[in-house]
Amino acid sequence: MTTKVNSYGWKALLGSAVGYAMDGFDLLILGFMLSAISADLGLTPAQGGSLVTWTLVGAVFGGIVFGALSDKYGRVRVLTWTIILFAVFTGLCALAQGYWDLLVYRTIAGIGLGGEFGIGMALAAEAWPARHRAKAASYVALGWQVGVLGAALLTPLLLPQIGWRGMFVVGIFPAFVAWYLRARLHEPEIFVQKQTALPKSTTNRWASKLESFKLLVKDKATAKISLGVVILTSVQNFGYYGIMIWMPNFLSKQLGFSLTKSGVWTAVTVCGMMAGIWIFGRLADHIGRKPSFLLFQAGAVVSIIAYSQLTDPNTMLIAGAFLGMFVNGMMGGYGALMAEAYPTQARATAQNVLFNLGRAVGGFGPVAVGAVVSAYSFQTAIAFLAVIYVIDMLATVCLVPELKGKELH
Repeated sequence: MTTKVNSYGWKALLGSAVGYAMDGFDLLILGFMLSAISADLGLTPAQGGSLVTWTLVGAVFGGIVFGALSDKYGRVRVLTWTIILFAVFTGLCALAQGYWDLLVYRTIAGIGLGGEFGIGMALAAEAWPARHRAKAASYVALGWQVGVLGAALLTPLLLPQIGWRGMFVVGIFPAFVAWYLRARLHEPEIFVQKQTALPKSTTNRWASKLESFKLLVKDKATAKISLGVVILTSVQNFGYYGIMIWMPNFLSKQLGFSLTKSGVWTAVTVCGMMAGIWIFGRLADHIGRKPSFLLFQAGAVVSIIAYSQLTDPNTMLIAGAFLGMFVNGMMGGYGALMAEAYPTQARATAQNVLFNLGRAVGGFGPVAVGAVVSAYSFQTAIAFLAVIYVIDMLATVCLVPELKGKELH
C-alpha cells in the first residue's frame, strides 16, 4: 500500500482539475454574455434564460450517461470524448445565426460538460493513495472555482473587444489544455486490473447498460449511503445556488451595495469558498470524512445565522468569506467519499448520478430563497437555509459511514 503520490497521480489530478475549471468558466461566461447574445439575436428574456437552463439539462444528462460509459470503457477515453463534444459544439455556438441553432449547440455542449466532475473525481481518486485522497478530491473541486474566477476576470475585459462570438472561441481553449493533458495519461491501474480480472461472462454482465446504476443500490447498506450522499449534495447545491445567485441582488437592492461592491462581495466569498475546499481536503485526510462534514455543516449553520444579523456593508464583505468557506468547503469531500463508498465498476456513475441529483434539487435554491424573502423576510430566508444544514448533519450522522483510509475495490 503506497502512500506517495507519483507523477501519474499529479498528471491525472491536473487533467481532472482543468476539465472542471472548464465547466465553471463556460457556465459563468454564458451568464455574463446573455444580454449581448439576446440583443444581437433578438431573443426574449425567456429565450435567453433557456440557454442556461438547457445547458444545465444537457450537463445532467451528460453526467449520467458519460459516468456509466467511463465505468465501462475507461476514465481517460471517455473524458476525451466529452472534451471533443464540448469543444466542437462550443465552437459552433460562435457561428449561431438564431435562437434554435444556438439552443441545440448549447445543449449538446452541456452534455459534453456533464461528465467532467464525476469522471475526473474518479480518475483522481484512483490515481492517489488513500491517505491523500480527500486532498486530491479538493484540488479537483478547486478547479471549478478557478474557472469561475477566470471568467469573472476575463469576461469584462474581453467581451467588449471580441464580442460574445469571440468569447465562445475563448471558451474552447481550456478544452484544448484538458485534451492535451489527458492525451498523455493511461487508464488508472485499478481500473485496468478490475477489467482484466473479470471472467468473460462477468464482463458481459458488467457491460450491460444498467449494471453500474444497479450497484448504487445493490443492498440495504449501499442504498443507505446513496441516500445520504444525495441529501448531502442536494443541500450543498441548494445552499450554494441559493446564496451565490440571490445574495448579490439582495445586497444591491436592499442594503444599497453598488454593483462594484456586490461584485467585490462575490469575489471575496468565492475566495472564502476556495479556502474552505482546500482546508476541508486536508482536514478530511487528517481527522476523517465524517467529523469534517459535521464540523463544516455546523459552521454553515452558525455563519449563516450570524450573517443574517449583520447590517454594516464592510463587515458583510469580510463575513462573506467565512460564509463561503463553510457553505461550499464541503465540495472538497464528496469526491473522496463517493470514490470510497462504491466499487470501480460504478465509481464514476456514482459520482455523476448522485451529484447531479443533488444539482437538480439545488437548482430550486434561488427560487425557494427568493419566495421566502418575498413572502416573509431576509431573516426568515436565512433561518430556512440554516435548517437545511441541520438536516445535512442528521443525514451525515445517520446515513454516512466513516471511510477514511479505505483502499479502493
